[in-house]
Amino acid sequence: MFIIDQYPLAVIFCIVTMLAWGSWANTQKLASPTWRFELFYWDYVFGILIFALLFALTAGSIGVEGRPFLEDLDQASLGNLSYAFLGGVLFNAANILLVAAITIAGMSVAFPVGIGLALAIGVVVNYLDSPVGDAGLLFTGVALVALAILLNARAYQRLSQTRNKVPAKGLLLAIVAGCLMGLFYKYVALSMFPDFSNPLPGKLSPYSAVFVFANGILVSNFVFNTLLMRKPIEGEPLNLKSYLQGHRKNHVMGILGGVIWCIGMSFSILASDKAGPAISYGLGQGATVVAALWGIYIWKEFRGAPKGVPAMLNLMLLVYAAGLSLIVLAR
Repeated sequence: MFIIDQYPLAVIFCIVTMLAWGSWANTQKLASPTWRFELFYWDYVFGILIFALLFALTAGSIGVEGRPFLEDLDQASLGNLSYAFLGGVLFNAANILLVAAITIAGMSVAFPVGIGLALAIGVVVNYLDSPVGDAGLLFTGVALVALAILLNARAYQRLSQTRNKVPAKGLLLAIVAGCLMGLFYKYVALSMFPDFSNPLPGKLSPYSAVFVFANGILVSNFVFNTLLMRKPIEGEPLNLKSYLQGHRKNHVMGILGGVIWCIGMSFSILASDKAGPAISYGLGQGATVVAALWGIYIWKEFRGAPKGVPAMLNLMLLVYAAGLSLIVLAR
């Protein structure tokens, strides 16, 4: 299987992760305005599973290092399969709430608050499990990220006040999503053998782990998304007929969104071997800056904001970038 053998290459893979995780939500924006996020999310999950399988059968099955995908999956222990599957369940619970927050509050709010919180929690949790990198630099970077979250939340609050909107629902969904999102990566990391060039009995390769993780997302989606369709956060209840009546473009956008996100996840997992789980996850969550840039400058989500808000947003981006830089330097 293909593996990364140098830290600089691992950083490049993390940057690809950052771009992918920060850009997939554009596919939701590009779908029809009447295409509800619950319906979009089914195709998004299918896209994740499709890419995870194709990547495992190709990059995960070539070369002389590691263990080929199907052979690796066959020898995995139930405990490690359960860890990767649980990671998928936790991620799905978090991400479906994040997509709802994007629908209500926009990319430039949901990502900095939800994913920024996930970054702070995820870096701490993953570092405690695998303490790789300089703790001082790493946690100073996390502190700066937390400051950026507060700046963004304040900017959204000021914008909402001018539009007579209450920001509570969008912010609350993003906060709950962030708390759950910060936990999933740990379980995927626990399921894998730590040195990707030296397979351990019962442990999963990064490709097998991502595939099992994707199955956890799919299976749990039949519970989480079905409940949301019947008891939606906003709007009328939905059913299977609503999904089947969707235009081809809407389905394609959802699948594309899932593929883009899974590229980011796969690259992040591959990079974790040389970068360490805490740094790999933390740098990948620089997606927040990418998403905020999309939301602010392309989708104009803060158009008409009161005086002082643009400066606050620019400061937020600078503080966030500084935090991410320290996370990279921590290795």
